[in-house]
Amino acid sequence: MYKKFNLFLFLTFFTFFLVSCNEYQKILNSDDNNLKYKAAEEFYNNGEYRRANRLLEQLVPIYRGKPQAERLVYFFADSYFQTKNYYLASYQFESFIKSFPKSQKLEEASFFAAKSHYMMSPIFSLDQEETNTAIEKLQIFMNNYPKSKFTDECNQLISELQNKIEKKEFEVAKQYYKIYDFRAAIKSLDNFVADFVGSKFREEALYYKFLASYEIAINSIQSKKYERLIELKQIHNSIIRYYPETLFEEDLTKKINSVDKEINNFTN
Repeated sequence: MYKKFNLFLFLTFFTFFLVSCNEYQKILNSDDNNLKYKAAEEFYNNGEYRRANRLLEQLVPIYRGKPQAERLVYFFADSYFQTKNYYLASYQFESFIKSFPKSQKLEEASFFAAKSHYMMSPIFSLDQEETNTAIEKLQIFMNNYPKSKFTDECNQLISELQNKIEKKEFEVAKQYYKIYDFRAAIKSLDNFVADFVGSKFREEALYYKFLASYEIAINSIQSKKYERLIELKQIHNSIIRYYPETLFEEDLTKKINSVDKEINNFTN
């Protein structure tokens, strides 16, 4: 009985789906633009953005220059955003901004044009050109609309994007340490700390600078070893000063005790 009921539901749904598809196809192929307009609006309002998009693609050129154009072009741009086609969403929102500079939807269009770039930002390990573009677009939006209802979200998005760039730069610097190029690691980590003063990766960057400096110091020739051990002590003191409860305390303590013994040997 239960299986028959499930089969009935499936057949009912499948029949409805076929009828729905056929009706939709008829509308797409129709020459009645008023019918398409009403259907596109209904699909859009019901969240059926893919269906709305295909109809809007046909309608936008037809209604260009007419009173309905502004509404259609905005729906068209947003339907791309809602279906995660962010490249075309950005393009269409920018087109809307240029075509309707006095629109009441201008602020929203400007925000979603910028947010489309945020959505296109790749993972941190890839090239971050799109991430930089997104930060720039969002910042321009905030400058143009300083009291916007989207301000808090903009700040959050920019923070996420900046964090992604910081992580990218930090991982590049750390990679030098992992391939045992300690001098390059120190230089790259110094640049990172200088460029991203408030970064959440700063503590870890200083730690890896210490590790790289430690490897150089303990493996130095005798004539340079003492001087480098003293520099290592200074790096350690700097970490402890800024991060007295550092996450790397155990390893730092172990290594600095070894450094102190080496320095004592030179002193004695």
